[in-house]
Amino acid sequence: MTKKINLFANLKSDFASGLVVFLVALPLCLGIAMASGAPLFSGIIAGIVGGIVVGYLSQSHISVSGPAAGLTAIILTAITDLGAFDVFLMSVFIAGLIQLALGFLKAGSISNYFPTNVIEGMLAGIGIIIILKQIPHAFGYDADFEGDQAFVQNDGSNTFSFLFDILNHIHLGAVVVSAVSLVILLAWDKVPFLKRIKLVPGALVAVIAGVILNEIFLSTGSTLAIAKEHLVSLPVPKSFDDFKSIIITPDFTAVTNPQVWVVGVTIAIVASIETLLCIEATDRMDVQKRYTNTNVELRAQGVGNIISSLLGGLPMTSVVVRSSANNNAGAKSKLSAIIHGILLLISVLSIPVILNKIPLATLATVLILVGYKLAKPAAFMHFWKKGKYQFVPFIATLVFVVATDLLKGVALGIVISIIFVLRGNLKRAYIFKKEEYEDGDIIHIDLAQEVSFLNKAAIKQTLAEIPENSKVIINAHDTEYISHDVLDLIREFKETRALDENIKVKLKGFKEAYELENTPENHNHVTIEHYYDVAKREVVKKEVVREE
Repeated sequence: MTKKINLFANLKSDFASGLVVFLVALPLCLGIAMASGAPLFSGIIAGIVGGIVVGYLSQSHISVSGPAAGLTAIILTAITDLGAFDVFLMSVFIAGLIQLALGFLKAGSISNYFPTNVIEGMLAGIGIIIILKQIPHAFGYDADFEGDQAFVQNDGSNTFSFLFDILNHIHLGAVVVSAVSLVILLAWDKVPFLKRIKLVPGALVAVIAGVILNEIFLSTGSTLAIAKEHLVSLPVPKSFDDFKSIIITPDFTAVTNPQVWVVGVTIAIVASIETLLCIEATDRMDVQKRYTNTNVELRAQGVGNIISSLLGGLPMTSVVVRSSANNNAGAKSKLSAIIHGILLLISVLSIPVILNKIPLATLATVLILVGYKLAKPAAFMHFWKKGKYQFVPFIATLVFVVATDLLKGVALGIVISIIFVLRGNLKRAYIFKKEEYEDGDIIHIDLAQEVSFLNKAAIKQTLAEIPENSKVIINAHDTEYISHDVLDLIREFKETRALDENIKVKLKGFKEAYELENTPENHNHVTIEHYYDVAKREVVKKEVVREE
């Protein structure tokens, strides 16, 4: 039975965090819509639906849904190929239906197979991307759209070359605003008095300070004044007809177009995988260690995409950047995500003029701190201390998430993790001990807790190298599972080669179900000592013969 949750139990902290996520989400929704070649309001609509609808239906406590940078290339290509935005919305509608079906088919359980080091590597990689992508905005260089996470940018430059271009486009006013915002944000987390003012988030104070500073620059005619192109740019409807034109409905007559279905399936698969990755990541960020039902999440995303398409919005996923900002702002429940959606709705209806005074440099500073918390040096040290089997997949995922994209980076990380698991299994399937005793060997093979078919080759090689006239003890006392392939291998060795080459084999700890002759536990030590006694008697016998 699902436990009922009081959404308003943590209203103060959830309202504050919802406000922070709203400030972060607003330019991201607009930027992603712009990069997707879609109407600007389609990004805001997706953010509103992702916050209110998905936020309410989801069981995740801190994840936030909205338009995702990972879908921009798919959306841009699809709108161009399909020829009209309303036809594209039909694909989004289909994607929502598919996600709904996946949720009922319990496809969300695949998230349980994402390795922890890969998820952490993904988070650290996204943290680094956020920092690298927001540094130009903090210096007043806004040529790249907000929310871009691609290494290779639309103009052919890449993330690193773009950083060098900052030197030719530094805006001193943006630098001042960023510096003041950074001081406020750091002080809000460090100064005890300010930390107690939980209802007023530091990000909001930083944004207000940024707006006031720029208004002072503008009113005094200072060269530090930040121009309109470096501020939030929310469309301002001037009449009711303007609002009506925002709502674009899907072209349902396009349902027979095969290309519409191809786009719908593509969006459903990519959006579902990104959502599951984000949910797995946000669950790890949650300080209360609560877990999300991923099948419910897929159903929530499906409903969200269906409603978003009917209102003219972009497809959505659960998004790491907004979810991280939500967690860092102190969100306690999903009310925070719902509040962020409500604030997005209010903003487009009533206060777009005020929001359009916010410098992008201030929001960049907020996001840089979010990125730092995702890619803290402590995370690198944690996996370094765990050894190469944990560190290499972590660092590989991080590098490839930064250099390619989220899905490719995670896929590579999982592949490397699987290779390392296989290598680890081959090495840890058994412990091989060899003790020389004059004219004979006593060989101990202690099997691990699990021995699968993947270990067959290594064990086969070990058994093949055992010399004639040896004594072998194979110990399965601590073993919970042994593959039938390995059992057959041991049986064949014991019943054929061991007999032919005078190899004495003793089995220890094997279960009756394995159908192998088992050495009784109370005879094990006697049997081993017996080997030593026999070997000693043979040595004495040879010495007597030599003396005669």
